[in-house]
Amino acid sequence: MTTGRTLLQVKDVTKRFGGLVAVNNVSFDVKEHEVLGLIGPNGSGKTTIMNLISGALKVTGGTISMQSRRLSTLPAHQISRAGVARTFQLVRILPGLSIIENVMAGSAFGHHRQWGHQAWHQAEELLERLGLDEQMHQPTSTLTYIDQKRLELARALAGEPRVLLLDEWLAGLNPTELQIGIDLVSQLRKEGRTIILVEHVMDAIRSLCDRCVVMNSGTKIAEGTPSQVLSDKDVIQAYLGDE
Repeated sequence: MTTGRTLLQVKDVTKRFGGLVAVNNVSFDVKEHEVLGLIGPNGSGKTTIMNLISGALKVTGGTISMQSRRLSTLPAHQISRAGVARTFQLVRILPGLSIIENVMAGSAFGHHRQWGHQAWHQAEELLERLGLDEQMHQPTSTLTYIDQKRLELARALAGEPRVLLLDEWLAGLNPTELQIGIDLVSQLRKEGRTIILVEHVMDAIRSLCDRCVVMNSGTKIAEGTPSQVLSDKDVIQAYLGDE
């Protein structure tokens, strides 16, 4: 569902933590309306890349840009306003707010900011779409794990982002919940949203992603369609090791 126009560019990005190189000179482009999978073994640097794009971490070298605007010099809240929203590996919700207020916070601080009645109406629509409309006035403590993930996704979508980062959003779900989650992301794909997806569930990668970037030990080792990268000998070795 890509248009061919590059929306986000990661160019020669490196991240060091003291003597540890977590991300080593990684480059890739994300096209408008594309779902890009970011995959690799645990500890390969995937979440670090997501943190660099969202501004939670600063790059040591290289640049991250959205079209002509450099993001990698901006603080996280300005990157959010520029149009990058995310979910987290470990769900982060605002426990002091109700479910609908959590979503409204995404409207207030996202790309297209809304307040008051507009934000409330948008939050209602998102919660209904994600199956949380009957719980919208309850505290977040009443939510199951998958519903916490739905809430975090609704909050990310409330800012109407240009790029949505989903960091292992499907992790920890049982098989029924997993299919519900894949269907939700599939619907976002059909809407033409631009998504970077960090995921270990290969069925989701195959069904959702237009292209994949494969990381290992902080380095990009492959890039291509899911079928191309998952049959690549270097990728197979990274996941399974030597015989």
